[in-house]
Amino acid sequence: MKIGVLALQGAVAEHIRSIERTGAEGVAVKHTHQLKEIQGLIIPGGESTTIGKLMRRYEFIDAIRDFSAEGKPLFGTCAGLIVLAKEIEGGEEAHLGLMDIRVSRNAFGRQRESFETDLDVKGIDNPVRAVFIRAPLITSVGKGVDVLSTYKDEIVTAREGHMLVSSYHPELTEDFSLHQYFADMVRQYN
Repeated sequence: MKIGVLALQGAVAEHIRSIERTGAEGVAVKHTHQLKEIQGLIIPGGESTTIGKLMRRYEFIDAIRDFSAEGKPLFGTCAGLIVLAKEIEGGEEAHLGLMDIRVSRNAFGRQRESFETDLDVKGIDNPVRAVFIRAPLITSVGKGVDVLSTYKDEIVTAREGHMLVSSYHPELTEDFSLHQYFADMVRQYN
């Protein structure tokens, strides 16, 4: 089983390391044709506006929408969450607009307000170690969206069918349980 990591910006190597700890093969996706070779795709953190521009430049918008239309699993972390959202507060145009969530960028503050914590995530037995860096927040969800975890009553992990998102960076810890959850989603698809 191959799980790709969109390699335009962000912690690509760290996501691949976490994927490989689940027993799947991790692939850095730099070209749209590679989407045909993978069964799931992670959109990592970084800066959502920059990722959106690069996705448009390298023709990933329609390619990832087609990938999603086939029911293939997607996982967006931090900026990847913003990229998947249908609505971004503050007037920024949606990028992929696939997941029925509304998000607020940098909701947890600036870089210096970064922090780590353990979260209880629905469907995972152990607490998940989460690193919040200029993290977005899910401010509302549609009917088909399952809230998997909250932090101080704010939504930070959610799933809608074949799509998973987290406000935080699970790849920056030794805890790969959220990647295992995603790998299990990919196995169920195949």
